[in-house]
Amino acid sequence: MGDPGAGLRRRATFSAIRNQTEAGSGGSSGACGPAGTARSSSTDITKQNGLHASQARSKHDKRKRRNDHSGRLSCHQQQESLLSSSSGFINYRGILNWCVILLVLSNARLFLENLLKYGILVDPIQVISLFVKDPYSWPAACLVIVSNVFILAALYTERQLSKGSLSEHAGLLVHSFNLSIILSFPAVVILLVPSISPVGSAFALGTYTVLLLKLYSYKDVNRWCRELSSIKAKTLSRSLSCPSAQHLSGGDQKICYPGNLTIRDLYYFVFAPTLCYELNFPRSPKIRMSFLLRRLFEMLFLTQLLVGLTQQWMIPIIQSSMKPLEDMDLSRMMERLLRLAVPNHLLWLIFFYWFFHSSLNFNAELLRFGDRQFYKDWWNSETVTYFWQNWNIPVHKWCLRHFYKPLLRKGFSKMASQSAVFFLSAFFHEYLVSVPLRMFRLWAFMGMMAQLPLAWLVGHFLRGNYGNAAVWISLIIGQPFAVLMYVHDYYVLHYRQETG
Repeated sequence: MGDPGAGLRRRATFSAIRNQTEAGSGGSSGACGPAGTARSSSTDITKQNGLHASQARSKHDKRKRRNDHSGRLSCHQQQESLLSSSSGFINYRGILNWCVILLVLSNARLFLENLLKYGILVDPIQVISLFVKDPYSWPAACLVIVSNVFILAALYTERQLSKGSLSEHAGLLVHSFNLSIILSFPAVVILLVPSISPVGSAFALGTYTVLLLKLYSYKDVNRWCRELSSIKAKTLSRSLSCPSAQHLSGGDQKICYPGNLTIRDLYYFVFAPTLCYELNFPRSPKIRMSFLLRRLFEMLFLTQLLVGLTQQWMIPIIQSSMKPLEDMDLSRMMERLLRLAVPNHLLWLIFFYWFFHSSLNFNAELLRFGDRQFYKDWWNSETVTYFWQNWNIPVHKWCLRHFYKPLLRKGFSKMASQSAVFFLSAFFHEYLVSVPLRMFRLWAFMGMMAQLPLAWLVGHFLRGNYGNAAVWISLIIGQPFAVLMYVHDYYVLHYRQETG
């Protein structure tokens, strides 16, 4: 038997605690205390009911799964294999990683094999000698400096045309003469001055070619301005400019013709990363130093990488290819061509990134040039035409604006105009290769003209991934073939004659 007094004391203690709790809640909530307590109790009951219902459903599902015998009787359904095109499966990230690992491992083996066979061939001093044969003679740099004469001649001609001192016909003759000299003068100097190295010659010739295209655009746009002025138009219509220019930044004022005919305006265009002239280029608000430094680092690093890979990887393969070419050993020639294809294509890709992304973006950021679309998704090209339209946007814009569309307006068909564009491109490819090497073999010209039938074949018979594969094969195989042909001819023309 227990003590009855102890039970009474416990009940009294519990009652006191309950009263204190109710008093505390009532002091904080006032008259709403009882209602709040009721709502709390209702919420607790609802939660408990929901928990019981969930537990009941879970038990029911488990019981149903235990009693379901269909999984044991049937485990198949109609479906496609993942690698079938009709399956709709597109997540091949693991296979892509596997391909990258195989590519890295195979090239690592080639790199080690190259080092074991040839040793370290990288020589920075030799690179300098490629640009300058005599450290006290800089003919290529002098050629580039002389180009300022043609720039000022174009500006002077446009000023005279704007004043009416020259007729349109006379101005066209002066511009044509100036552009003809730009095209022929550096070629004549390179062919007559033996102290200019092939690399220095290519740099100078490339500079003059870019200047030729820029001044041609400068001539055309200013002529369009005068035509608008003749019908009393106050400013240059935006439709005459490349469609990429949309807005000027807040601090830049719009320039109107002939206020654009200044040295500052022309030299800004000369250094800007574009071939198409406009009176008002799109401008970025400010120079981003972090972006500028990243592009500068990429330029310096990729330059060293290009030089190192060329000396260590490309040159030994080219040198070992001379004997099979001389003996006309077709099997050996094919083997050397395939060996050269991978490093040549890798160098081409690195050069593309170095020039079209790092260098042009560095130049654009420095000049606050707003249009940064220097390339599009050429790697997805399913036709040869799409590749040439998207891998070099500055040249494509120039050809479209100043060559292709004027031919269409004169009544030429699209096929004839496209053929003319390819012919012009083939001429400049051969011009930029044959003149610095001082030999004319037309390999680059024929390679570019071969793009016309290739574009027709790929466009009519190949679609989708097959067309994209055909474009990649033409890039990977076509370029090293041209390289081997030029190197062989250069070797035969110069070194065999010297040894003989």
